[in-house]
Amino acid sequence: MTLPALDGILTPADAQALAAGILPASVERFVDGAAGAGLTLDANRTALDRLHLVPRVLTDVSTTSTAATLLGAPTTLPAAVAPMAYQKAVHPMGELGAARAASAAGIPFTACTFSSTPIEDITATGVTTWFQLYWLRDRGLTRDLLARVEAAGVQALMLTVDTPRMGRRLADLRAGFTLPAGVTAAHFALGADGLPAGGRDGVSAVAAQTAHLVDPSLSWADLEWLHAQTTLPLVLKGVLDSQDADRAAEGAVAGLVVSNHGGRQLDGALAAADALPYVVEAVADRCQVLLDSGIRSGTDILKALALGADGVLLGRPVLWGLAAGGEAAVRRVLGLFQEELEHALALAGCPGPAAAARLRLGRALGGGVR
Repeated sequence: MTLPALDGILTPADAQALAAGILPASVERFVDGAAGAGLTLDANRTALDRLHLVPRVLTDVSTTSTAATLLGAPTTLPAAVAPMAYQKAVHPMGELGAARAASAAGIPFTACTFSSTPIEDITATGVTTWFQLYWLRDRGLTRDLLARVEAAGVQALMLTVDTPRMGRRLADLRAGFTLPAGVTAAHFALGADGLPAGGRDGVSAVAAQTAHLVDPSLSWADLEWLHAQTTLPLVLKGVLDSQDADRAAEGAVAGLVVSNHGGRQLDGALAAADALPYVVEAVADRCQVLLDSGIRSGTDILKALALGADGVLLGRPVLWGLAAGGEAAVRRVLGLFQEELEHALALAGCPGPAAAARLRLGRALGGGVR
């Protein structure tokens, strides 16, 4: 049964408005904030908003399906929940609420290295689980973590490659952001004396923890070591350059995520949707390509498919739902993505996601139709 407060959620943006009235200001800034002046955060939306779909007509869409296959797993729509850290900061259910909602929606859930819930508890929900890995300074700790996630039943490994250090997230720095009491990185046994503290101007506790644990020396050579440690399909998250995409596709990767970390890393980086066609062309069907950063509706998913993506990652809207009403609100948000995508597919003359690849796109800025 839908909770009364959730009846008014008709778009993911409605969940954002509800979340804004619930979250402490510091946590809301942590979720919705960006690096620098927020140029890339804004560019992600501008890039998607200026794309206009050219519908096909006289196509039988009496039966329209949103089903897809991502990294070998059948899904009810071409999407997965993006990796996002410390979800208990927005709701006590944390990752468990989001994972259960993803399971009910029939899409994969990507658990984060800096999850506030242990991976074993997440996979126990029955959701198809991928695991996002940050490259740790301690190789032994990385090896132990890989063994742990494999034992827990994780089905794919997503290595973040765009975070040799955390972006300068000015709102967090100015506030001296620190996580709410009781919210910790569940995969690490670290004493308070082992990490720099936040709580004062100019220091973000999350940035300090990232600097303490994450190794900035990650390079192409390290991928060979990583392949030797795990049998899981490997996905690289944070690729924007077509040359990097080509080199990655030459190796044994199952997928690439075109992402600028939601505008939270290099401010001024290219919008993910603008990079996507070049990455798709460079990959040339050698692995799957997913789009992350800025997806806010089912129509955005359709645009990503028309640009050549196999699917998308859903990030902030999931956290908005979690903050607005726990698992029930995340279910509502994910259900809206499916409803909106099915509606958009039908109106665009596509009986399913695969047909979206034949759609053409017009650009509101600069004109023309591709």
